[in-house]
Amino acid sequence: MRTDEIQTLETDVLVVGAGAAGVAAAVTAARKGLNVTLVESGAMPGGELLTGMAIDGALNGLGEWVVGGFITELLQECQRLEGYIGPLNDWRLIHYVCYDPEIMKLAVANLLGRHGVRLLLHTFAYDVEHADGHVQSVHILNKQGRTRVIASLFIDASGDGDIAAMAGASYLSGDQGQYQPLSLMFRLANVDTDRLLDFLSHEPEHFALGESDAIRGGRTDQEIVKEVCKQGHPTVFLKGDGPLMANAIEAGEMYPTALIMIQPTSTQKREVCLNTTRVANVDATRTGELSAVLEPLSKQIETCTNFMRSRVPGFEHAVLSGLAQRIGIRETRRIACDEMLTQEDVLSARKRKDGIGKGSHHVDIHQDGIGQLRIPVEGGGSYDIPIGCLLPKGLENLAVAGRCLSADRPAHGSVRVMGPCMAMGQAVATAASLVLADKGQAAKPDFRSVDIEQLRQALAGDGAILDGTH
Repeated sequence: MRTDEIQTLETDVLVVGAGAAGVAAAVTAARKGLNVTLVESGAMPGGELLTGMAIDGALNGLGEWVVGGFITELLQECQRLEGYIGPLNDWRLIHYVCYDPEIMKLAVANLLGRHGVRLLLHTFAYDVEHADGHVQSVHILNKQGRTRVIASLFIDASGDGDIAAMAGASYLSGDQGQYQPLSLMFRLANVDTDRLLDFLSHEPEHFALGESDAIRGGRTDQEIVKEVCKQGHPTVFLKGDGPLMANAIEAGEMYPTALIMIQPTSTQKREVCLNTTRVANVDATRTGELSAVLEPLSKQIETCTNFMRSRVPGFEHAVLSGLAQRIGIRETRRIACDEMLTQEDVLSARKRKDGIGKGSHHVDIHQDGIGQLRIPVEGGGSYDIPIGCLLPKGLENLAVAGRCLSADRPAHGSVRVMGPCMAMGQAVATAASLVLADKGQAAKPDFRSVDIEQLRQALAGDGAILDGTH
């Protein structure tokens, strides 16, 4: 590989990061007829969609869909490939969407290929050329060498806000050295759901139930247990301060954690995903520190698997069937944009005329050990995400999408999940198509030139949900 020479690639839109937001952005822009290049540093597009975690934030606490459009096409592809379970109620705080992550790998690849997205895997964006608020190019590196990618518009869906930061955008990061824990999702197969739900029925004190008024609906714990069992899926949440886990943590059988969230991934394989591992207060933009947590997270998976087999009915014969393809990151940079989403916006279920998508997940801030802050959205509703949260201050032709948007830390704890990330990706890509639609466009395209009503109409026409929900 020669690294002293640099090639050139021209494209209408460059999307950096092929997670939920980036895939949504790339597919949407390509569907609009744009030449789209999607750059991903890893080996597979899809990001957190491939980890086994269910999609949070696509439905509100009342069970209403609040994200549509791209997500609908993606889930329909999972269903066609027989890997779709569907929306389920965790009877605690949220409704989420479950599917087989192995099938999701195929679904994501199929959509990117079907719509003609140029995908560059194993490719790292390492530099940005910019002047006077205008990004001119992004430099990428892979085994073919260095390439200068020139685009009219750029979408930073890197999660960490890498492109925006390199272009000079200011940002916030964590909270005075504190960061939400890094996690590694894993899956167990051969789980006996009937035995697990029977355990819930007889010993509900170990489980988190009805933490929001919208979910509880005046029901007793026992009535909620009946609803979980009626649903018939392993959608349960062992709480860290419940007697089973608290005793195990004290005895050294389990590491300190706030939860073991159990979500189905495949009924055929009797498989579930477990969200429980954690190493807190690591700045994941520091590669050495991020890499160092792989060992403790891996050990936690072994510890938890043994705990589940020995202490949780239904898991006696469970086998480790899969790991996430990467360490999960909850927070790093939050880019300073024209507007900041706030905790008040989220918790009050604020609606607004410049909304380009919705979120509904509770304020969810995982902490070290058994700590976790969980505050539900008022009335089980949803809030609107304004376009200004995606437009970095001082930059004209760059938008962000996903967890690097502008939000205060509590609001970020809600909006960072996959449902609203896909809505953001679809929104900025639709905006890009409108900016570039006029062939007589200015020499320097600007995301802020888009008329918000025109953008909302275009999004609604493509199935995005902007109105009509709590």
